[in-house]
Amino acid sequence: MSKSVDHTNLHRTAKYFMDNGRAATPEDAMSILEGFGLNVVVGGEVVTSRDHQIALLTLVNTARRTFLGGIEVAGAPDAELFVNLGAGSSLHSAIRHLGGTVTSEPRGDWPTAIIGTPEKWPVQGPAWQLHWSGWRGGVRPVHDESLEPQGDAIALAPILAAAICVSEVFAYHSGDHPMAGLRSAGISLWCPDHDWLIEDLGEPQLSDLPSRLWIVGLGNLGQAYSWILACLPYENHSAVELVLQDFDELGDSNESTSLLSTLQDVGRKKTRVVAEWLETIGFQTSIEERRFGAWSRRAPHEPGVALWGVDNALARVSIDDADFELVVEAGLGSGPNGFRNFSLHTLPASRSSAQIWSQHLSSTSPIVSDAPAYDVLKKRGVDECGLAQLASRTVGVPFVGLTAGVFVIAELLRRLHGTLGFELLSGSLQSIGDIEYVSKETVPYALGHVHCDQTASNSKLVA
Repeated sequence: MSKSVDHTNLHRTAKYFMDNGRAATPEDAMSILEGFGLNVVVGGEVVTSRDHQIALLTLVNTARRTFLGGIEVAGAPDAELFVNLGAGSSLHSAIRHLGGTVTSEPRGDWPTAIIGTPEKWPVQGPAWQLHWSGWRGGVRPVHDESLEPQGDAIALAPILAAAICVSEVFAYHSGDHPMAGLRSAGISLWCPDHDWLIEDLGEPQLSDLPSRLWIVGLGNLGQAYSWILACLPYENHSAVELVLQDFDELGDSNESTSLLSTLQDVGRKKTRVVAEWLETIGFQTSIEERRFGAWSRRAPHEPGVALWGVDNALARVSIDDADFELVVEAGLGSGPNGFRNFSLHTLPASRSSAQIWSQHLSSTSPIVSDAPAYDVLKKRGVDECGLAQLASRTVGVPFVGLTAGVFVIAELLRRLHGTLGFELLSGSLQSIGDIEYVSKETVPYALGHVHCDQTASNSKLVA
């Protein structure tokens, strides 16, 4: 690290190794991440498949923020780009723009993620095939058996597969889960109780998409929502109205957790960076650069659906007072033992926002300041206030925010396609198949929708 560590520039994944005591110094924590790398081996399907491109670019963008040793992509031709997720019009330009390296052969000393059905991949080390079909996504460990082709899916499924893959690779590198590299991991977004590897005849084809949304908070979660919305098969992005609310500026640490953040944008307002990215795709955006609180009110002509991404109990308490017709809120776990956890609430609900979050107003962060890395910082002259600020920042990884974001957008799609909604859902990437939830009856979704582009909603396209 070239400059002193503080709460604005600390790599939020490196903090995991500081907090659990594995790293003796902040430099040691970064060195651990610099030893993490990933091969991505791609099959020929990526030339004609929108879903394979979504999976690949989501994997590269998410993984490169955590595996600082590098992301190398082998087998990817310089094909036409079908998705608005990277600079340029070709797959190679998008991979490089998002932080990956295009190579001819994969490395033999890194774990491997497989997208599609390439003819060969490294035989040593763990390997996972990303798997998706319908509303289901995840990964399967690959040994000597043949690879499976992927089925038609909604766009959320390959995104979910990519997020779960990065989680499993991180667990393997970190050595903090004995089954990493040995187990299948996945979930159905339509029916979480269904075996995600078995076809579900009850899953509908995607026909409608939300068109009027208010995104509150543009950090880890808000940027994940934006990335996911950009993957949905809209016929006309300009028919979609998005209000973006945040008061904060991007800091160095956002680059480690948030999918649209780069070091070049440090110091700029989050609203403006995200708005520019969405407008390049064609979305209509408006920005609101105020804190959310008891004073916040939605006007009748503004979007009635809020996607919540603010980790602040005081702001959450006021959600019900803002006059939204539907709020889908996500929360992320904290601390070295809970950072893989996520939850979802929808409001209005059987309990008010004040009842749900008032008890958290006085909650405290896990005590980690006695770990060796913090003692080193104290000896270097960091005062008690600086140490407290560092210790209060949560461990953050982009793959958890992305997973939570998939469930948030899936909640809107579920309601648009006539199934029960979730009032509460919680889970962990430590065991993604063990989702707990409370269902609720919902009224027909009348909060703004458009028909999806059926030619782009299928996984297979003609180039």
